[in-house]
Amino acid sequence: MVELMRLLILFVLMNLFMTVVLAQRAPTIFLAGDSTMAVKAVDKRPETGWGEMLGRKFKPGTVKVDNRAMNGRSTTSFIAEGRWKQLVDSLRKGDYVFIQFGHNDQKKDNPVRYASPEDYKANLAHFVEDVRSKHAIPILMTSIARRRFEGGKVVQTHGEYPELVRQVARDHRVTLIDMGNKTEAILASYGELGSKKLFLHLKPGEDANYPKGIEDNTHLSPYGADLVAEAAIAGIREQKIVGLTRHMIDR
Repeated sequence: MVELMRLLILFVLMNLFMTVVLAQRAPTIFLAGDSTMAVKAVDKRPETGWGEMLGRKFKPGTVKVDNRAMNGRSTTSFIAEGRWKQLVDSLRKGDYVFIQFGHNDQKKDNPVRYASPEDYKANLAHFVEDVRSKHAIPILMTSIARRRFEGGKVVQTHGEYPELVRQVARDHRVTLIDMGNKTEAILASYGELGSKKLFLHLKPGEDANYPKGIEDNTHLSPYGADLVAEAAIAGIREQKIVGLTRHMIDR
């Protein structure tokens, strides 16, 4: 009888220990998206994905960022290539998945990437369902703005796709961070000329990777990527995602 009681006490203590360990485990933020979010190759620098800057916004050791975003991907190709399944298989309870597609989904001339509005919504809903099935937390994001101005005002270039993300968020009660609106506001604050510093704008000879120079109004400079990551952080605070806000560096 005494031995049985010892085993029961040991079992209870082990369960208590595991509960504490799991509670203290640093959550992982998985990033699923396209080139605006992705880690860049050395020969593409100084181009920078905003997801590369996200981890530094948290206290060291408290949050892990696992950036699975890839250049040129859409919801369609991310699924077809098996990247989404690999991400889902890596999820643990309490992790987060930031989902930001749209830049490539809208490209009708590319069947590998294109997702019709109906398919785009279905893919996003599928992502949400898969994440929740692993007891993790999905966060939907609209695409960040491209740098395009007309008459001195920022022009939205993603058609109906941002609104489709908002619809899925409402229909499935998913937290939404509206990166499109946030980055449009940033562009407007910098103005048509000033906003060039947020993107990959280089003069000929300025960087060895781009000897002829480049004017890219989609992909970010390190400075722009940091600003966009700050916008994501602001969204996390606004949405009161307590599991992440408590680990943020106070600013």
